Amino acid sequence: PKEIQKLLNEVRNAIKEAAPEAEEYIGYGMPAYKLNGPVAYFAGYEHHIGFYPTGSGIAAFTKEIQKYKNSKGAVQFPLDKPIPVALIKKMVKFKVKENLEKIKLKAKK
Repeated sequence: PKEIQKLLNEVRNAIKEAAPEAEEYIGYGMPAYKLNGPVAYFAGYEHHIGFYPTGSGIAAFTKEIQKYKNSKGAVQFPLDKPIPVALIKKMVKFKVKENLEKIKLKAKK
């Protein structure tokens, strides 16, 4: 539906603004982004937008996402509430930084 497409585009635009160099692809059947490793996946469902910044991306933001249904690898943003664009951007920037640090550590070995 058009309303859900609009919300999905908000998520996509937030990711692209936070990580403009990230490569867009389809992973696990969903829109996904990678930059020196996976950054985030997202998908639309009947009652929510699923956002998947991997386990570490969830663990680093447990306080911020506690008002949303979440698990160790996902957070669900309800369709009847505004998309938390600022939070998505923070989570994406965290993942980009984490992936870059992993690359640096590997280079030192």
